[in-house]
Amino acid sequence: MEIRQTPLFERAVKKITKQDKKDLDEAIKQICENPNIGDDKKGDLLGVNVYKFKMNKQPVLLAYSVDEVDNTVITLYLLKLGSHENFYRDLKQHRN
Repeated sequence: MEIRQTPLFERAVKKITKQDKKDLDEAIKQICENPNIGDDKKGDLLGVNVYKFKMNKQPVLLAYSVDEVDNTVITLYLLKLGSHENFYRDLKQHRN
């Protein structure tokens, strides 16, 4: 499986600590094992999934999308990482 990151996601990752990166890596591994683990979004964010997990005891959201062919995941796109505050609004802005 190929994993790609958006510039928005890369900027967020640069700001987190090494321990938080370990938590993030674990979350990404879980998504790779089961791409349907996140919540499917509707409306403007159709095709986006959001996985909720904890980093440093704080709830964090990870937005991603998956390209599949014949039910085989080919590419995982990591779209955005952040707290719930303004998360969906910012995600909509960068998605358009």
